[in-house]
Amino acid sequence: MSLPSITYGLFLLSVAGLYWAVGQRDLRAAVLVIASLVFYASLQVQYVPLMLALILVNFCWARLLVAPLNWQTSNEQWQVAEQGWNRRRRLLLGLGIALNVLLLLAFKYVESWLGWVWGITGASSEGTGWLAIALPLGLSFFTFECIAYLVDVYRGAPATDNILEFSAYKLFFPKLISGPITRYHTFTQQLKTQQVLDWNWVVEGLWLIASGSIKKLLIADHIAVLVNLSLGNLERAGSGDLWLAIFAYGLQLYLDFSGYVDIARGSALLMGINLPQNFNFPYLTTSIADFWRRWHMTLGEWLRNYLYFPLGGSRQGLLRTCGNLMVVMAIAGIWHGNTWGFLIWGLIHGLALAIHRVTHHLSAGWAGLKQLWKNPLGIVISWGLTQALVCFSWLFFRLPAPRDYSLALQKLWGVSRDAQFAQKVYLDSLGFTFEQLWVLMGCVVVLMVGAYGVQQGLRLQLSWPVKLLMIPLCLFAAWLLAPLETLPYIYFEF
Repeated sequence: MSLPSITYGLFLLSVAGLYWAVGQRDLRAAVLVIASLVFYASLQVQYVPLMLALILVNFCWARLLVAPLNWQTSNEQWQVAEQGWNRRRRLLLGLGIALNVLLLLAFKYVESWLGWVWGITGASSEGTGWLAIALPLGLSFFTFECIAYLVDVYRGAPATDNILEFSAYKLFFPKLISGPITRYHTFTQQLKTQQVLDWNWVVEGLWLIASGSIKKLLIADHIAVLVNLSLGNLERAGSGDLWLAIFAYGLQLYLDFSGYVDIARGSALLMGINLPQNFNFPYLTTSIADFWRRWHMTLGEWLRNYLYFPLGGSRQGLLRTCGNLMVVMAIAGIWHGNTWGFLIWGLIHGLALAIHRVTHHLSAGWAGLKQLWKNPLGIVISWGLTQALVCFSWLFFRLPAPRDYSLALQKLWGVSRDAQFAQKVYLDSLGFTFEQLWVLMGCVVVLMVGAYGVQQGLRLQLSWPVKLLMIPLCLFAAWLLAPLETLPYIYFEF
């Protein structure tokens, strides 16, 4: 069951109708659990027991973190007991985090790590085909939420004693596969307070689904054809072709992922649940720090709260702060994949964040430098530098294998394309010239700038009658003009 699709639409409307038909909170949670299990089983039924086991383990583990002390002791005995209790909680938290991380690492990296060991030692890899198993969809986001829940409980948030609500939170099908990453207490609070159907939320939810479908089917999937053809013929591409493909990939990735999140948030709104926003026009930012505040926002928040701050954040001097930023972004790169390109991508962003922090520190004591970033020329320069770095880093994200990104780096400047490349890729396959494709990519950027100006600058929003009129038109256009083969979402790989 893919989203968006007619099958998913019918499923979603059926679940939403049943959800509002039952009045009790526990019954609604049960509807969400059953519907989510059906949804996940339609994609990877073999991993349903694994997901249920992870829910049970993390539910029980959080309960252990809040096991009460024996208060019927003397003051001296109580102080000793409290110290032992705190040590036990730290140990339990560490074990709980390790369990989730090791399971994720096992599915994502064991096969490649063992292949690397066998390559060095010369050992035989026969009989190990069982290692080549598919990564459970949504496991990364699933474990991130589990770790966040355990840490929040350790820090003082209440551990739930309602496994049905916890299961509904963990399995909630709109966010299950690729987020957005959501905290338990924020999610369940909405189950408690949303009692009746709000038609404004219904209209907004349908509008998000329609606009997300346009992003995914009408724009991102068409851009993907250009990207896949160009980078699939890397040996024949010229420097201009590579820059076009990398730029187009940045747009594809943003529209593909933000389109998914729009559909996920819209689906949740039909059941009165407001999932967090994940993107806020990141390509219009003027610093790499602001880019990460507006790109994959829930992952950025997770990295800050559960990695950066525990490492010390910015509390231990400039040098330590820069080191923490490098470590966090390196981990973010490794999380995306086990190929060198992802680590390089993370280190590029970590180094850029460190340089930004140093520049910010210098600007605080240098009035001229501080004033530069505030005037129009400085804003244009900082925007150009930020987006050029982001665009360049996508090369390693899209071509993470050393052989591929090495070849691409060699061809970034001064290399002419193969004589047949433009004819086969641009004209025969896409029906556009190289120059026309740049114009089309520019039009996508202009649309994004226009949407930003209307929403953020003028603070204008479409009224609900206009949205109701546009929803069927957008859905029909997305269905009619989508490529013949709908491509899987990029972040399903992670």
